[in-house]
Order: sequence, then C-alpha cells, then structure tokens
Amino acid sequence: MVKKLKRSARLVEMTQYLLSRPHHLIPLTTFASRYGAAKSSISEDLAIIKEVFEDEGTGELQTLAGAAGGVKYIPKVGQAQATQFIDELCEKLSQPDRILPGGYLYMSDLLGQPALMNEAGKMFATAFAETEIDCIMTVETKGIPLAYATGAELNLPVVLVRRDHKVTEGSAVSINYVSGSHKSLHTMTLSRRALKEKSRVLIVDDFMKAGGTIQGMVDLLSEFNAEVAGVGVLVESGEVDSGERLLQDYISLATLRAVDAKGKEISVEPGNYFTQK
Repeated sequence: MVKKLKRSARLVEMTQYLLSRPHHLIPLTTFASRYGAAKSSISEDLAIIKEVFEDEGTGELQTLAGAAGGVKYIPKVGQAQATQFIDELCEKLSQPDRILPGGYLYMSDLLGQPALMNEAGKMFATAFAETEIDCIMTVETKGIPLAYATGAELNLPVVLVRRDHKVTEGSAVSINYVSGSHKSLHTMTLSRRALKEKSRVLIVDDFMKAGGTIQGMVDLLSEFNAEVAGVGVLVESGEVDSGERLLQDYISLATLRAVDAKGKEISVEPGNYFTQK
C-alpha cells in the first residue's frame, strides 16, 4: 500500500523502518514503492538519516550500489554511550544487597530488564559488527535474554544449549563438561536440527568464571564442525588467574573483582570491552 506522507513524516517512518530491521538489506525500491516517491528523493532522505545516525552515535547506514543493492542499518554504540552504559552496569552490580550466602552475586533482576539487555545486546552487536556470524548461542537459562537481545541487534537466530535433553528436540548431541569452583561434571546437549554444520557462532553468556561452561559450548560446536566466531560475556570474574581461565579470546562488559560478604562490599570494574574489540 502506497503511503502519501509529508517529507518530515516520511523521514520519521523510514527511520523507524530501518531501526526495526538491523543488518537487513532493504532495496531502495521498497521505500520508493512504499511512499510513492522517486528513488532520488528516497536517496536524499537516506542521506539525512545517515548523517543523524552518525552524529548521534546510533549506528551506520551502509549503502550498497547495483541492481542487488540497497541500504542496511548497522547498530553501533559510540564510545561515550558505551562508557556510560558500562559505568551504570558496574554501579548496579556493586549494590551490597546483591550478595547472596556463599559470596554469590544476584543478577537475575538485571537479566530480566529488557531495556538493559537490549543495550548490552547492542554493545555486543557493535563489537562483532564486522564479524561473519551465522547465529548466536547460549546455554539455558539465565543467558537467554542477553542472547536474544544480541540476536535482535545482529538480525541473527539464537541457538539454545540445553542442560537436559528434551524429547521435543529430536535427536541430539550431548557432551560432559567441567564447571564451577568445585570442578563439578555437568552435561549439555544440543539438538542436531538446531545448528547447521560449519556454522560460525557467537557465544554469549551472562557470567564467566574460569570459562568451563563456555568451553563446553566450544567443544559442543566441534561436534557440528562449527566455528567460534567470538565470545561475549556480561560479567567476568576477576578472581581467576589468567592461567586458570580456559579461554582468553572474549569480550566482557564488567569484571567482578571481589565480593566481601562480611563487609557487604562488592568491587566491580569495567571489563575488557574497549581493549579487546
């Protein structure tokens, strides 16, 4: 259906259309047909939107020439916005009432905030914007909101690794992995239909200590002849020596340095986001 709109209204709707379709190539003919406008007018509109996106740090608008060309919105977070988000995340994580018995940190409320997860997803989308990725992977359950937020910003599907095999998943591949401070043995499983062979996968998780769970996913990917395109974690533990960590190539948004259960103090610092990406 052709929409006859004033240019100001058309700019607003085109912007919304692009923002809701990140990493999706949209032919200029789509906009021309949608608004009953000449391609030259649409190109001028896109030039205005591109300038605003770049000035405001909203992202990039890439134009591809040729018959199969069009325009693609690439979400990106600017340095100032990223710094502000990470500082706010560290502040939230430092709240003393997050300390649980045993020195554990309560994070479920943060993982349940869509706005916070969407911003974190955009951070990972920025870090891996130039990386060839076929899908996002996480292990159930707490990392799911972060994985879906990242998948939405990259316009990619999400693959969920289960801790127990479900009959509704069909045939699956299962492996054992070691995780936790007590080096406990666990099992993870992935449906054979969930992941295509030789896929390039971005692993996303909410928390990483030594990296046993993530290494388990890496090992699981090898069973599918798939490749790790990158690893992103919301919070990493800074109490683990680099020699004890099972993987070194990852991006973190925050680092948990110490939890003093007796003194009710939590030390949280920015992660390696700015140095690794």
